[in-house]
Amino acid sequence: MIESLEDANAFAKWWAAAWNRRDIEPVLEHFAENVTFTSPTALAVAGVRTVNGKEALRGYWSEALTRIGSLRFIVDRVVWDSQNRELVIIYTSEIDGTTKRVSENLTFDRAGRVVTAEVFHGVTRQP
Repeated sequence: MIESLEDANAFAKWWAAAWNRRDIEPVLEHFAENVTFTSPTALAVAGVRTVNGKEALRGYWSEALTRIGSLRFIVDRVVWDSQNRELVIIYTSEIDGTTKRVSENLTFDRAGRVVTAEVFHGVTRQP
């Protein structure tokens, strides 16, 4: 459970490592069953901008990973708002030779599960 900026930084480091291993199940363990996840990539992969529910999120992420050859997330910084229980992970995403900055905003319930997530993509930089 995230209670401090130190906890938030540790979570973000763990989160990036799990994604870099392409291991979505441990990431999904932190999501509530009724999570809502909004991302511009979801429209291209799942046909909707917002994915509702943990099982639908698992399907979206699994399908997205089949379309990706190489993936690397590098955490740049973390913002933790303890009052609103919101974690913002700002990271550099390197996917198949394309680099962009991303902000992943995760809101947690009192049980420590992500109930809403929004992903914002920055400018894409090609090599």
